[in-house]
Amino acid sequence: MFRFFENLVDPYSSYEESDVPPTKLWPFLWNYSQPFKVIFLLAALMSLVVAAVEVGLIYYMGRIVDLLGGDPKQVWADHGTELIIVAVLILTLRPVLQIFDVVLLNNTILPNFGTLIRWRAHKHVLRQSVGWFENDFAGRIANRIMQTPPAAGEVIFQVFDAISFSLAYMLGAAILLAASDPRLLVPLVIWFVMYGMLVMWTVKRVGPASQAASDARSTVTGRVVDAYSNIHSVKMFAHNDYELEYAKAAIEKTRTTFQKEMRIFTIMDVVLVSLNGILIVGVVGWAMMLWMQGSASVGVVAAATALTLRLNSMTGWIMWALTSFFRELGVVAEGMETIAQPIKLVDAKDAKPLRLEKGRIELKGLTHHYGRETGGLDDVNLVIEPGQKIGLIGRSGAGKSTLVKLLLRFYDPESGQVLVDGQDIRQVTQDSLRMQIGMVQQESSLLHRSVRDNMLYGRPDATEAEFFAAARQAEAHEFIQDLADPEGRRGYDAQVGERGVKLSGGQRQRVTLARVILKDAPILLLDEATSALDSEVEAAIQKTLYGMMEGKTVIAIAHRLSTIAQMDRILVLDGGKIVEDGDHHELLAQGGLYSEFWARQSGGFLTTEDNA
Repeated sequence: MFRFFENLVDPYSSYEESDVPPTKLWPFLWNYSQPFKVIFLLAALMSLVVAAVEVGLIYYMGRIVDLLGGDPKQVWADHGTELIIVAVLILTLRPVLQIFDVVLLNNTILPNFGTLIRWRAHKHVLRQSVGWFENDFAGRIANRIMQTPPAAGEVIFQVFDAISFSLAYMLGAAILLAASDPRLLVPLVIWFVMYGMLVMWTVKRVGPASQAASDARSTVTGRVVDAYSNIHSVKMFAHNDYELEYAKAAIEKTRTTFQKEMRIFTIMDVVLVSLNGILIVGVVGWAMMLWMQGSASVGVVAAATALTLRLNSMTGWIMWALTSFFRELGVVAEGMETIAQPIKLVDAKDAKPLRLEKGRIELKGLTHHYGRETGGLDDVNLVIEPGQKIGLIGRSGAGKSTLVKLLLRFYDPESGQVLVDGQDIRQVTQDSLRMQIGMVQQESSLLHRSVRDNMLYGRPDATEAEFFAAARQAEAHEFIQDLADPEGRRGYDAQVGERGVKLSGGQRQRVTLARVILKDAPILLLDEATSALDSEVEAAIQKTLYGMMEGKTVIAIAHRLSTIAQMDRILVLDGGKIVEDGDHHELLAQGGLYSEFWARQSGGFLTTEDNA
């Protein structure tokens, strides 16, 4: 039975992705709810049915009280069959209805609705650009992805478990009292109006307070994860106390925002107790007065009393459900600040896969300043012929990394074009472009998975022979065989830790090299590819790199000029422009910046670092 209900909705079913998801709360939830429309309708119907059954039971209890006033034998003779039928229905039909209602909520909606939101939200966020991720805490993004689905699930749960049930129950209570004596509606209506005012007061304040508290919690998560992710820097600079204070400010804000939220609930509880007192005294007292006047039977008084006490016990639950409903809506609204952000760097509508035939790269009037007036590139024109090896150097902020990011289409240029084999990269799919480019960065970062998984990231369908050949070519096979993690996994199955922290810088770089070798892309980008290696390993890797470059179009960023001296061309960037272009000997002869850098080197390093 469980499996049937659990599989009524597939949370991973295909859907039409949108680059611009709804930014309003209810359209956002409605968009995610499409696969559940029929299930939601059934759940709403079952809430009404269950509420009607509960009110009907109270009505029948009042009838039994009236029947007990007669002779027992005569009562059984006249109503025995009726009582047996009701008892059978209570023992059979009522549990079946309750079970169907609960299973729809607990086994169909809750697990699948949250899963669907988390899956689609993660899928949407993964499509965001690199620049988008650079503008936020990874921890806060992850926290919103994790906390929004259960919050949305709680919203839906409260709609069908509490709100629709309670509305149906109150309507049934009003009908029952009106049927007994219309005058009993007066105290109920007065109470209902005051209760509604309390609900409105609470709801108006809970939503914003909850959103503020949720945002504060996300900030704490972001700061804590930031410290953990950079624990080496924290320890190296002895900044434990600084990080504690940095986190404490966010934790304290979380405490104060949560205090404000809890004050609302305390006021609500105090007022609710007073209102429920009015309800009990009003309805039960009025029913007793009607009985004393001979206008109502003992059964009516009993039913009114049972109904009032039931409402009294329900009101706290209903209020808590409502506040929980709006509190979770606040969490969803806060999560939407990440999940509902539009995808700005998108494939063109008619984008086709890149057709890479030769690997010719052309930059036309390329300009990008990251929205600032300085930094980046300024009107760069460049042609890199197929198979040409280009070295790229320059001071910090000269625009070297910007050029590489634009070539990978991590950003779109503010003006100008990047052409690969004559195709504007904005008119081809991003995935097809990046599949044709291999890159080794200065700071190699690995996934928190096994060495094997990290290497196969370059080409998941690689054969075992290709896999081991790449490891050996990157001078990584020997050290990998000696690896072991705390769980006892060894060699290529050993976990490398978050960002590869269990490996040395040189080991990480060699695994990264193996990954790129395995990818075997026709365009190769090297950003200080050997900077983390010791001299002996670097000498071996240099031979590997030159082997990798054969037949490829290569752009290599370097501080160590000796590593690019043999390139076909060397470009010197300064102030976002190409100021020198030629081979090693030509640039030395010019006596310009390259010559100056070469002369100022000590051990082959530039005196400035590159952060462009």
